[in-house]
Amino acid sequence: MVWIHGGAFLHGSAAMPLYDGTAFARDGVVLVSLNYRLGALGFCLFPDSPGNLGLHDQLAALRWVQRNIAAFGGDPSQVTIFGQSSGGASVAALLSSPAARGLIGRAIMQSAGATPLLTAADARLVTADLAARLNVAPTAAAFTDIDAEALLAAQQALIGDLSRHPDPARWGRSVVASGMAFGPVLDGQLLTAPPTEAIGAGAGRDIPLLVGSTLEEHRLFLVPTGHADAAAVAQAGWGRRIVDTYAANRLGASPGDVWAAICTDAYFRLPAVRLAEAHLHAGGASHLYEFAWRTSTDRLGACHALELPFVFDTTAYSAAQPLVGSHPPRALATRMHTTWIHFARHGHPDWPSYNPNTRPVMTFDHPTCQLIIDPRGDERALWDSII
Repeated sequence: MVWIHGGAFLHGSAAMPLYDGTAFARDGVVLVSLNYRLGALGFCLFPDSPGNLGLHDQLAALRWVQRNIAAFGGDPSQVTIFGQSSGGASVAALLSSPAARGLIGRAIMQSAGATPLLTAADARLVTADLAARLNVAPTAAAFTDIDAEALLAAQQALIGDLSRHPDPARWGRSVVASGMAFGPVLDGQLLTAPPTEAIGAGAGRDIPLLVGSTLEEHRLFLVPTGHADAAAVAQAGWGRRIVDTYAANRLGASPGDVWAAICTDAYFRLPAVRLAEAHLHAGGASHLYEFAWRTSTDRLGACHALELPFVFDTTAYSAAQPLVGSHPPRALATRMHTTWIHFARHGHPDWPSYNPNTRPVMTFDHPTCQLIIDPRGDERALWDSII
C-alpha cells in the first residue's frame, strides 16, 4: 500500500505521526509513504520544466515500488495507492493519467473532494505573479536559486491576496473557482482532462476504487475560524431550494451548521459520488463509504481528516488526541483499518459496489457500522443539475 499525504498541495509530510505504518506492517502489509514537491516548486508552470512536478514525484515513487518492493516482501502486481484530501486528489489525478498505467492495482480516495485542476493559462498567471514578488524571471532556472524562506513567504503572501481578492481577471477562473493557487495543472501531457471526465471515458476502468468522505468535512474549516458562528446561509450563494431543504432536515441547527452541511456535500460528498458514477459508467467497480463518528473536540463533529487515525490505527498516539479526544472507539479503528487492508488484498470491501439504483454506502460509526441505502437521498438529488 502506497500512502500519499494531504495538505492542500502546500504542506504536509509522510513523516507525520498519524501516518505511522506500524499497524499496517503488523497486519502483513508493506506500507510505502512518499513525499513530493509542494506549492510553487511542485505545481508552478514554467517554460523550461515539465508541469506537475509534484505528481511526477509520485509517479517516480510508484516506479520505484515496481522495481524494488519485492526485496521488502511486497508484490509489485498488488499495489494499492491511497491518499486523503489533496493526497486523495493526487490519487484521482494519477488514476486519470496514462503515465500511471501499470503502476496501480487498486485505489482509495479519502475526502478528495472536487479535484482542483488548474488550466495551463491560469497556472502561468500564478507563476508570473509569484516571480514578480520575488523579482526573478518566471522560469524553473530562476527559481532554483531562491532562498527557501523567501519563496515560502512570497508564496504565503500570494495565497493571502488570492483569498482576499479572488479576481478571475488576475488569477484565472480555475484558480478562483478552486480557491487554490497551486495544484494539478491541465498541462496537456501528464494531465489532459479533469479526473472525473477522464475516468468516465475509461481511464483506470480495471482498477477497483474505494472512495468516500466524512459526514461533516467542512466543520474543520468553519468552526476553528469562527465562521460557523458568524455565517448566514443566504450568503453562501446556494439556491433557495438547497438552503431550505438542508435547513428543514436539521431543525434547530444554526445557519452556520446548515452552511457547513451544504459545503460538505458540495465540495466533498457529491464529487465522491460523481467519481464513483463516472467509474461505473466506464465499466469499473467503486465502493462508497462515509465516516460519521463525531469527535467531542471543539464542536468539530465528523470533520475533515478525522478518519485518518482510524485508518492507520493510530488513535492511541498522542498526536491524535487533539483531534479524536481521550477516549476514541478502538473497535471503530479496528474496523476501518482492517477494511482498508481487505480492499487492498482483494479489490473489494465487505459491502456491495455502488450503483445508481440502490446507492449503497458503508457508514463507519460507533457503536455501529452499517450499510445505508442512498443516505440523505433528497439532499443528494438536489445537486444533480449543479454538480
